[in-house]
Amino acid sequence: MIDLDHQAVVAFSKSWGLFYLMGFFLCVVVYAFWPSNRKRFDHAKISILDRDDKPGKSRPWK
Repeated sequence: MIDLDHQAVVAFSKSWGLFYLMGFFLCVVVYAFWPSNRKRFDHAKISILDRDDKPGKSRPWK
């Protein structure tokens, strides 16, 4: 049976956790720069600046 002490668990999490986060980061970057997502991200980039959404006129603050 494998003896799992604290140092073994820490070493495992440091080495494989790094690879896990690097793989996750790579997947996010590929998704963000995938050509079919360009229209969605361009719309999200300018949607915050829509002229119809102004505070105080259609929905006053409570």
